Amino acid sequence: MSGSRVYFILTAIMLMWGINVSIIKILVEHFTPVTITACRIFAAAITVFLTLGILGKVRWPRHNEWIYIVGGAFLSVVGHHYFLSEGLSKTTAANGGLILGLGPLLTAILSMALLKQRPTKIRLLGFLLGGAGVSFTVLAGSGGVTAASTGDFNVFLSILSQALSFIVIKKAAETLDPRLLTGYMLLIGSVILFLISLWKEPWGLESLTNGSPAVWTAFFFSAILATALGHMVYNRAIGQIGAAEASIFLNLNTFFSLIGASLFLGEAILPAHFIGLLLIVPGVLLGSGSLEEWMLRQRRKLQQR
Repeated sequence: MSGSRVYFILTAIMLMWGINVSIIKILVEHFTPVTITACRIFAAAITVFLTLGILGKVRWPRHNEWIYIVGGAFLSVVGHHYFLSEGLSKTTAANGGLILGLGPLLTAILSMALLKQRPTKIRLLGFLLGGAGVSFTVLAGSGGVTAASTGDFNVFLSILSQALSFIVIKKAAETLDPRLLTGYMLLIGSVILFLISLWKEPWGLESLTNGSPAVWTAFFFSAILATALGHMVYNRAIGQIGAAEASIFLNLNTFFSLIGASLFLGEAILPAHFIGLLLIVPGVLLGSGSLEEWMLRQRRKLQQR
């Protein structure tokens, strides 16, 4: 597959993921948050296994691989999607989308903290820009310091949990196909989320009768296209063009989430949101090391010519 085609596909995935933030916001407003999230993740897991089954890529994990699968399921699925659904039920999709844009930056910070790596000056600048961007988004975008909601904090916990999971997933992917790993994590995570929903939302299954055909269409778009196929294709793209190049596209997710919140939910996009966007995007590029690695690879390509 040519590089330009991969870039086009990645842009399409970022568009889906950005719109998906608004869709999740719609779903948690019509159904109980944890119950509908468990159903959505389970539908995504089934889609992944059906797709990989057709491709002949399904196998039973080895004993040591289960440790990473379960750990990734708790962090990447249970923690991430639980706090995301809870957070978006209490804050705007615009705020949520911008905070989710910190994923690569938080991953870089956690990697350096856990692996005892010293950040470069460029990365430090990225951390400062990213932190300032979130401050504008959460505080000014919500109407001031006193208006910062628990929903914003839950969304932050969501992306923090996912960032932690990337470290576990990276280790597991050494022996297990990332797409198959995704399927197992989604399946285990959806079961755990459903058990949590039975305890936290005993009326949750009854709420599933509240959906209209349009809402259920949004549900299947989120589960099948955005969550299942989107993650499988993104993981495959990483193997084709590299992690640094692929992670740069995550900045588009932040932009599309703002557009989606305005078009589909009618949310007001405030000047503070644009200030946050202008700070978060370069903050992620610098702080995650994506720009440094991309420049280094381009320099090597020029030297080889």
